[in-house]
Amino acid sequence: MILIKNCLAISTTIDQTVLKNHDILITGNIIEKIAKNIEPPTNCHLIDACDCVVVPGFVNTHHHFYQTLTRNIPAVQNAKLFDWLIYLYEIWKNIDEEAVFYSSLLAMGELLKTGCTTSTDHHYLYPKHFKGDLMSIQFEAAEKLGMRFSPTRGSMSLSKKDGGLPPDSVVQTEEEILENSEAVILRHHDSSDFSMKKIILAPCSPFSVSKQLMKESALLARKHGVRLHTHLAETEDENSFCEKIYGVRPLKLMEECDFIGADVSYAHGIHFNEAELELLKETQTHIAHCPTSNMRLGSGICKVKEMLAMDINVALAVDGSASNDSSDFLGEMRNALFLQRVLKGADALQVKNIFKMATVNGAKLLNFNKIGKIQEGWAADLALFNINKLEYSGSLSDPIAALLFCGYNHGTEYTIVNGKVVVEKGKLTGFNEQEIIKHANQISKKITHC
Repeated sequence: MILIKNCLAISTTIDQTVLKNHDILITGNIIEKIAKNIEPPTNCHLIDACDCVVVPGFVNTHHHFYQTLTRNIPAVQNAKLFDWLIYLYEIWKNIDEEAVFYSSLLAMGELLKTGCTTSTDHHYLYPKHFKGDLMSIQFEAAEKLGMRFSPTRGSMSLSKKDGGLPPDSVVQTEEEILENSEAVILRHHDSSDFSMKKIILAPCSPFSVSKQLMKESALLARKHGVRLHTHLAETEDENSFCEKIYGVRPLKLMEECDFIGADVSYAHGIHFNEAELELLKETQTHIAHCPTSNMRLGSGICKVKEMLAMDINVALAVDGSASNDSSDFLGEMRNALFLQRVLKGADALQVKNIFKMATVNGAKLLNFNKIGKIQEGWAADLALFNINKLEYSGSLSDPIAALLFCGYNHGTEYTIVNGKVVVEKGKLTGFNEQEIIKHANQISKKITHC
């Protein structure tokens, strides 16, 4: 049992309710009780939260963990997407089992330490020299750290010789992709309410797989009741590519592949026109919004304000750590709040919109039940931020909003996932952080030759 006592403020995300000076009792992996003055049970783990804002654990809906090893490379600091990809594929083709394991620990460690308790990962590189079960390696890392994890079995089938961007050494045949995708679902997917493991199928993008693979992936996912994901409408270059090769814009291509609907999410979704937004609404398709990456690559600004007004489900994502260069989830929320205001005005998005996108909207996109709210009977996934600090001083008139408007250290005091403390007093509990740092830097130096 865990008893969180005297919470300075609790944001439940239920009608934007904020509770002050309440306690939270966790039994097993479930929030059992929320009330004032709960008597501590025998042998419980007691956490004093009198200086802490307590929020539901955040949900990250798009990432590329392996990219943590190729952050901040000078040659692509100022490159746009296609040029950035072409350069980095020549480095990424060198990743191996050790690289996948430690990059996964690094990305998930950063996420957990900035309040994120559930994440996906879009891994679509399968180098021919790679040995072992890639998804199992990632799940091992997630289990060590205690993260709720829903990775995508990504894929690429079009290399340079086929008109795509990646080298031949990192793509697979469509038969290999579909066979392994089904095997991964059968081995790992758990659809239960408090699942710690789910699988998503995710062909990389319209310019890295064939139209046929998109169709076959959609059929396979629906056969097994798992979600679908891909990059879409990220840049104007992508629009031009699809119109040149397929004669249609990216969203129309997805519609022709039946890769659209309430079980589908698109990363980015920047360059949709009004008719396409209507189609997203009608089909209940989800968007994983990646503001920092979009700014970093100069890709554009997603129409989040318009989408939310239309009841399109928009969630948040940090995206890969070579286009974001961090996995700071609270920082991503801050950027999401402010980026919309650049074009849409000071009231374009409010703090309540951002917290909803970061929690319940993300849970809906990834199809997790009973996460994203602080509510009795729901999963004990919580982030505790200490705001009794210099950087939050003077902001306590609205302690929840202070997390986004103020501060410069976005780390949690505690992060709890499925009833387990995975960050305690700002440190990971499941793996030695110095070991992650050492191995990540060694591997990065080896594959980048920097």
